[in-house]
Amino acid sequence: MPSYLSPGVYVEEVQNGARPIEGVGTAVAAFVGFASRGPFHEPTLVTNWNQYVQTFGGFDESYLGRSVHGYFANGGGAAYVVRIGGPATAPAEAAPAPVEIGGLRISALPGAGAGLTVEIADAEGENPPEDRFRLLVAQGGKVVETFDVSTKKNVKSYVVTQVRERSKLIEVTERGSAALTRPDNQSVALAAAPSPAAPATVDAREYVGDLAARTGFGGLETIDEITMVAVPDLMSAHQRGLIDAEGVKTVQLAAISHCEQMGDRVALLDAPPGLNAQQVRAWRSDQAGYDSKYATLYYPWIKVFDPASGRNAMVPPSGHVAGVWARSDAERGVHKAPANEVIRGAVDLEVNLSKGEQDVLNPIGVNCIRAFAGRGIRIWGARTLSSDPGWRYLNVRRLFNYLEESILVGTQWVVFEPNDDRLWSSIRRNISAFLHQAWRDGALFGRTAAEAFYVKCDRENNPQESIDLGQVVCEIGVAPVKPAEFVIFRLSQFSDSTSLVSE
Repeated sequence: MPSYLSPGVYVEEVQNGARPIEGVGTAVAAFVGFASRGPFHEPTLVTNWNQYVQTFGGFDESYLGRSVHGYFANGGGAAYVVRIGGPATAPAEAAPAPVEIGGLRISALPGAGAGLTVEIADAEGENPPEDRFRLLVAQGGKVVETFDVSTKKNVKSYVVTQVRERSKLIEVTERGSAALTRPDNQSVALAAAPSPAAPATVDAREYVGDLAARTGFGGLETIDEITMVAVPDLMSAHQRGLIDAEGVKTVQLAAISHCEQMGDRVALLDAPPGLNAQQVRAWRSDQAGYDSKYATLYYPWIKVFDPASGRNAMVPPSGHVAGVWARSDAERGVHKAPANEVIRGAVDLEVNLSKGEQDVLNPIGVNCIRAFAGRGIRIWGARTLSSDPGWRYLNVRRLFNYLEESILVGTQWVVFEPNDDRLWSSIRRNISAFLHQAWRDGALFGRTAAEAFYVKCDRENNPQESIDLGQVVCEIGVAPVKPAEFVIFRLSQFSDSTSLVSE
């Protein structure tokens, strides 16, 4: 209480006891994989596809870029990317010097190939502004990229920005800090840049990483908002001989262990490519230790358009599925099972599954992706890899993650408060208000709030012994909604005898 030492009128601000609990985010992904450039091992936040391209180089021969693109295309909003796979021990070929045109430096991107030329031409239209021009990129004598650009830095068509965001072949930078002038019309050849060195090998320890060094899964431990973890390049590393089958299993188990240890995220695992339903069932049976409520498995691989090659290509589904989770959370809420949802960008499947084949896979926790005539390619499963019926459904696991993390963050004010009835009452009131809103949103099952949840924090579960130990114990029970996985309509033929009239 403040001390009043002289007569007067005083105004005090007092806490009314209401400390609302806000729901935490539910859809932030983490991707671990290979990229053509960017920082190694350090988790890097990207919030859209352009940021990923600027930092890690966009599409290449790995699956990371295609998976992150699929994540954003399907509704993902933020992601942390961990680049692994250091270059081979052999020294990399030195990059050629860029070509200087006016105040610009132009060079070929790594892996763009040979035979590149750049032409400066007049902008289209009559009497274009002096700062406008066309930049044409040709390869093998054929124009493959065209940019209508400007030398003004404060416009959307600024040449450096346009090329950085759109080009897959060249890079343009400023030669100095002075104002740029339109370069003269000309055509110049670019020397081919060396392709990025592929990793000679990838050790499972590089995926697992280290907390102290902030690498791999260990580096993700420091980022609390992550809720999904995907390793799309794991199978490509195995295909390319960089890691053996035992290493694949080790990494997937490490991803599951990481999610279990953190307790607030779920691992999205990919099945190996090229397997039919029977082979996937056998592979799943061989994976001892995959029984976890913090992991999911999706099958089969999906076919998407690959801008790098100009053709359709198979990719693991985890990145696209993570985007569907984010979209479902935004549109319906984390309590809605992220299934019966279209995968945007998927044009075909590696294996078109039948109902009979899914009958074999669904009970063992393999979430199938299926194509339906007139309804597109959809996720047709919503299970974890847990054998515990209480944690069978993915939305139940993710709902509990959301509730636990929200309550944890929203009750930090309780620490070091006087441990008495007033504190217990405040805890009950604040948590009950949060759960009541969750029930109204449809996340909890029950006709009334009393059926949906309870919060107990009183003298009964806080005896003097607990108080002497400095503990506050609050017991919370919730009834989560579960998905209608099997919809059964019972039809029968009947005769309404009351309508029969005897003659």
